[in-house]
Amino acid sequence: MKDTRLLAVWCPDWPVIAACTATGTAPHVPVAVVDGNEVVSTSAVARGEGIRRAMRRRAAEAMCPELITFEHDPQRDARFFEPVAEAVEELAPGIEVVQPGLVAVPAQGPVGYFQSAERAAERIVDHIATRTGTEAQVGVAGSLFAATKAAHRNVIVPPDRTAEFLRPLGVHELDAPELVDLLRRLGLKTLGAFADVPENAVASRFGGPATRQHRLARGLPERPLDKRRPAPELAVTETFDEPVERIDSAAFAAKILSERLHENLTARSLACTRLGIHARTENGEELHRVWRAAEPLTPRGIADRVRWQLDGWLTRERLTSGIRTLTLEPVEVVDGTALQLGLWGHDDERAVRALLHVQGLLGPDGVLTGVIDGGRGPKEQVRLVPWGDERVPSRNPDHPWPGRLTRAPATLADDPAELTDEAGGEVGVTGRLELTARPKELTVKGKTREVTAWAGPWPVDERWWAPDPHRAARIQVQTNDQAFLLIRRDQRWFLEGVYD
Repeated sequence: MKDTRLLAVWCPDWPVIAACTATGTAPHVPVAVVDGNEVVSTSAVARGEGIRRAMRRRAAEAMCPELITFEHDPQRDARFFEPVAEAVEELAPGIEVVQPGLVAVPAQGPVGYFQSAERAAERIVDHIATRTGTEAQVGVAGSLFAATKAAHRNVIVPPDRTAEFLRPLGVHELDAPELVDLLRRLGLKTLGAFADVPENAVASRFGGPATRQHRLARGLPERPLDKRRPAPELAVTETFDEPVERIDSAAFAAKILSERLHENLTARSLACTRLGIHARTENGEELHRVWRAAEPLTPRGIADRVRWQLDGWLTRERLTSGIRTLTLEPVEVVDGTALQLGLWGHDDERAVRALLHVQGLLGPDGVLTGVIDGGRGPKEQVRLVPWGDERVPSRNPDHPWPGRLTRAPATLADDPAELTDEAGGEVGVTGRLELTARPKELTVKGKTREVTAWAGPWPVDERWWAPDPHRAARIQVQTNDQAFLLIRRDQRWFLEGVYD
């Protein structure tokens, strides 16, 4: 059986390590990296003094007067992480940089080559230490989120045990502080407890971003896989008149090329979730790296990753010349070609970004659009297709459909219902399409209403020539507050829709 797990390599406290490496600071002193006034990373010595992430800078310095602080610098983190990424790639080709300090690679290759996940992890950790002097931890699991958490614990999760591994972990492992606070107040303190909540309940109660976190808690990928390969012409390439050797020149080149790539994607209603960065130096050296993003990349997000990568390449000691050619390639995209552009007027681009954002969180099937379809019943007359798929009916709605409802209900349902007469007996339908008694009460989802009027029944007789014909009967029922569409099949009533 194919191993679909991911292998994650994590370097603990990487922002601190990068800052200390850049400044020559000794590793055995208390160090913290701050973003604004908030601590975002600490050394082990600082944690021993009580310094924690999210602590205010002034409070941390008051708690530990010897604390050395550095400003958060993602470019610095990426620059010093490049040798680590190269060391991992020497043993496990095809890595993807998730963020400075964390890389991921399909586990099948290294596990197969080294005969086991444990041996692969041991060899990768030793190789990183030998090449760069950096300590690293390895985790293997069925999703990127789970593999990252496994790497934090140096754990190899067996195949098909990812959800079991995640269940006892606290909800604080999710990167969503507001959601975590809400879940705790609701008594959902572990990922397993959160995963047990039905997905439709999470979507309706907490919204789309929480649905993505719910998928992570269940051990599922961040979004369903989209196997459509981007068109080759989406890639953009720039050949520089003078080789790029300085960081400021690299930053400018990254911004210009990133904007071109984003324009290419936007013109086709696409957004990039995995970005390939290719470079060729003046002396013919080939450089390549893939960056993975949890959400579709914005122009700034693309430019940042390109700038970080170029910084890492240009500061390598063994790079013999400047970069002559730079290519950006969208390795994975979220498709969004079926926009109903007329709906938003001149706000097309904002609508594209919004829908792409939602689709990036929930996956291709997380954003659906309706297509008018052919059929007799209300559910058959509207078909939902993923946003980006071709919006064409599967059955021609203009063809004659005998027995088709002239007015479909606004809300569709499929819930058991009870239709009873004055004596409390069930109302049925005879072979002559007549009700067996006068309806008195309708009960749906435990709520009983008095029936004031009704119409029907109408036959549903489809595929009469087949061994398994579909026969049923519909009836419209009016109560004192609403109107309902019922269908009787297999000697039972079901609620099919609710009229406004």
